Amino acid sequence: MVSRSFEFDSPHGYRLSGVLETPLASVRGWAIFAHCFTCGKDSPAAACIAKGLARAGIGVLRFDFAGVGVSGGNFAASTFAADAEDLVAAGQAMAAAGMQPDLLVGHSLGGSAALLAAAAMPTVRAVATVAAPADVAHVLHHFDAESLARIKMHGEAEVRLGERDFIVRQSFVDDLSRHDLVETVGRLNRALLILHAPTDTTVGIENATRLFLAAKHPKSFISLDTADHLLARPADADFAAAVIAAWASRYFPETRSEIMEPEPVAGAIAEETGAGLFQTQIRFRGASLIADEPVEVGGLGSGPGLFDLVCAGLAACTNMTMRLYANRKGIPLERAKTTVTHARTLETPADHFHRTLVLEGPLSDDQREKLLAIAERCPVDLALARGSAVTAELAEPE
Repeated sequence: MVSRSFEFDSPHGYRLSGVLETPLASVRGWAIFAHCFTCGKDSPAAACIAKGLARAGIGVLRFDFAGVGVSGGNFAASTFAADAEDLVAAGQAMAAAGMQPDLLVGHSLGGSAALLAAAAMPTVRAVATVAAPADVAHVLHHFDAESLARIKMHGEAEVRLGERDFIVRQSFVDDLSRHDLVETVGRLNRALLILHAPTDTTVGIENATRLFLAAKHPKSFISLDTADHLLARPADADFAAAVIAAWASRYFPETRSEIMEPEPVAGAIAEETGAGLFQTQIRFRGASLIADEPVEVGGLGSGPGLFDLVCAGLAACTNMTMRLYANRKGIPLERAKTTVTHARTLETPADHFHRTLVLEGPLSDDQREKLLAIAERCPVDLALARGSAVTAELAEPE
């Protein structure tokens, strides 16, 4: 995946800072991740789930709420309703950039905010919550009685939350009591996935039960087994990301009509030539070429290597898909050039194919972005990104 900064304006007059996780290959859809109370966009759960979704082809924006991390605004002056409104603003900013979000994902109180925001985001088709409270006032359980008394007496007070001190105002406390999240979920009319651990000691499993019973179908529940509330173990966050990605796939828009449909392929025949250690003749559709490996690994260097051929297929497919789309949409693309490189990394997946596109012609920025988007969904791209069934059998010599 590729991580890049993404900033946008809050309707409350401050600048919000986020990170956009973009899939390396085909983009199946776009999502926004809302972090837990005081956690921030770079918390282990936020980063792990967002990157996991990106590996599955879902682009994700994760951003800091007001006064958290590097975002502007004042944490003390913020409210739960303001966080939900900032999620709506994030969706509008993504849509303006050609990345209309179809999915909201929220962790803990961020999950509650995602549920509230979804009601004001008609294009969002699905919401997934992780360890979300059914009553947003549940967050006050983290405040001791003395802190609440000081807030009431002075209008605000410094409160120790986790390992940090925050200024919390009475306006924040009052706002929490104004929201009936169970009633909101009951009329949400969105696909809902609830993930919760039965051993969660911060937000009990009964919260998941209340939300699930209030929601209308389609709704689903997944147990996070022995995960803690913050999903501190990477394996728990990875599991949550994989489940969300699989569940959400049916709620992303269909894109097949805009993708080149390849002709059925009879196949290719590769046969050793006997020259050198690796030299192979490949025959297909009446044409042929020589494949080989570089001299430094024992080949003759007489032809493209194995992954060179894969890169060539991806590059050619990218050009053909953009050409077909440009002709169909009347986009004045004069010439396309795609360079593909391949590298092995220590991440998952290990193979990284990177494309650089050069588009010639009197193209607007919007047209260039549309061609880039369709390039990321070419058939060879999809086959590489989603995986393919590969089988083998033995046959007798001719």
